[in-house]
Amino acid sequence: MEVQIISKEIIKPSASTPHHLRTYKLSAFDQLAAFSADIPVILFYSPTAEISSKNSDNLKKSFAETLTLFYPFSGRIKDDSSIDCNDDGATYIEARVAGNMSMILQQPDIGQLEQLQSCKPDENVDEPCGKVILAAQVNYFDCGGIAICVRIRHRAGDAASLASFVKYWGAISCGIYDDNSEGTVVDCSSLFLPQDMSCFRNPIPLRFNTAAKRFVFEGPKIAALREKLCKGPYLNRPTRVEAVSALIWGVVGKDSETKKVNRIATVAVDLRKRMDPPLPQHCIGNIVHVAVANWEAKEVDYNGLAGKIHESISMINGDYVKQVYADGSFFNFMIQRMAKMAQDPNSSKSIIGISSWCKFPFYEVDFGWGKPVWVGTSLRVLPDWAILLDTRDGEGMEVWMTLSPEEMVEFEQNPDVLAYASFTPAI
Repeated sequence: MEVQIISKEIIKPSASTPHHLRTYKLSAFDQLAAFSADIPVILFYSPTAEISSKNSDNLKKSFAETLTLFYPFSGRIKDDSSIDCNDDGATYIEARVAGNMSMILQQPDIGQLEQLQSCKPDENVDEPCGKVILAAQVNYFDCGGIAICVRIRHRAGDAASLASFVKYWGAISCGIYDDNSEGTVVDCSSLFLPQDMSCFRNPIPLRFNTAAKRFVFEGPKIAALREKLCKGPYLNRPTRVEAVSALIWGVVGKDSETKKVNRIATVAVDLRKRMDPPLPQHCIGNIVHVAVANWEAKEVDYNGLAGKIHESISMINGDYVKQVYADGSFFNFMIQRMAKMAQDPNSSKSIIGISSWCKFPFYEVDFGWGKPVWVGTSLRVLPDWAILLDTRDGEGMEVWMTLSPEEMVEFEQNPDVLAYASFTPAI
């Protein structure tokens, strides 16, 4: 696949950030996220008459207006505790892709998807990509289709923040932005007090000998899995995320010799609705807590695993969050964990991580051409990690899994996985 860059520029917000908002404080969550990969999402749109009638000037203009709402994304990270909201701008790239969009949608491959994002994940460059917080790349295919990739530095926001940005961008592009809608920026540093990270300066060395693949659970298959997992003493009926997460945990965590689950499962939980009072859903930043589930029984029991995940997520509410942050126990644990991973990357092998983007409004983003035919990501996460996304109908689920090559082969051949998932479906 040949991708030719047509233009690359820095776009500034359409209006200057007021002086009293020039410093955006980073919370403790934002500090921890600095050690994680950037977050990209790619929205694919089929060729339509509306696409041909909408020129790039409208996308750029609405992009600049959206940056005004999300003003920290136009700034620059100044230190470990703040963003200088100086309106320096975000990267905007336009590219021409030789061929039809179907060559990607027939069998999405993370290597191809990486070519559609602004700057490659392992690229060490200066401006306009290296120092910005947000970057967008609009890819025009020969068939008339468009793929829009938006990437955000994890320190400035999570996947929910990214979903809010692209949804607002689409609404502004269509001229339907509601000025009375929820605010987008809330200073969360008072809720999650910044921590001293001076003891941990070096990034975590990743194990690059990994395989990243996509597999899909269709809606009826998830319904069947949930029905199967109802038959047990631990949980009456798991959610879609709980059921799929339990299957992943049981398969990846099972020791081939002892048949025991010898790993911990961590699940990222959006705190916006769980805080008291709740935060606006469009509030940016890293507002995520990690639920930790342990399985101590000798045999794998998917109902039990789903129950443990349900239990660990259910306990996370406003009071719980305040408690674990007030005494500093959570951050002490995370800092110790990261320090251990920095010394020995293989120490993370005891953990399977799961991050759900389900219910985020990516499939609602309309720039005036209709809604996306597919939403993907080129994110190469840490090894032994899974990202969960909705299918277009909202009933099924796509999973991007990162494992060692040997573990990936075993995962693809596992009968429990084959019973519910497909590895090569076209969009």
